[in-house]
Amino acid sequence: MKEEILKTSLQQFLKHGIRKMTIQELIAPMGISTKTVYKYYSNKESLLEKCLVQHYSDLYTAFGEMKSQIEDPLILIFQVFIRSVQADFGVNVVFYQDLNYYYPDLQDKIIKKNSDKYSQVMIAAMNEGIAKGYFRKEVSVPVMFKTIMLLYRSFARSNEFHHLKLSPFDIAENTIGVYLRGICTSKGLSVIEKNPSLTSFTNKQ
Repeated sequence: MKEEILKTSLQQFLKHGIRKMTIQELIAPMGISTKTVYKYYSNKESLLEKCLVQHYSDLYTAFGEMKSQIEDPLILIFQVFIRSVQADFGVNVVFYQDLNYYYPDLQDKIIKKNSDKYSQVMIAAMNEGIAKGYFRKEVSVPVMFKTIMLLYRSFARSNEFHHLKLSPFDIAENTIGVYLRGICTSKGLSVIEKNPSLTSFTNKQ
């Protein structure tokens, strides 16, 4: 029952957002009473935290699986960020708006808890990309990783680009996409050109 409540609540949060959802609305599809929820979760925030743990754990697990499925490090890097943008903004945008505005500390806590798995995959791929001649050899991997994360945070966790009225997918293409192409060698660009469907941040959902 505890896991079912968690699963259902996460689906409801993703579909309807966070702020306006009550415990009763979260478990409405299950047809159970709120008393049942309170046996396992003390309040809405406690339930939300567990939902976020599950949400980000699933996302980072998917990134790890991608590592075993995609041999080319350059395509892997693009695909990880494409998947990130689609996961973050392919759902009701109200969910992330609520999360970023009302629960930023909680989100940071959960992301930090899982970030080691994510950073290990990305940094290994970046080092391999340099070794294979896809990225310019003078590129610093720590700086590269930090820069991409800052670019992602600038549109996923702030309103820096809000006034431009562009979709998150267009912003990702014009920030992360442009940056990655800019540090590529001619060999790296050739790989990208041969895989246009894999290296576009366009929303495919």
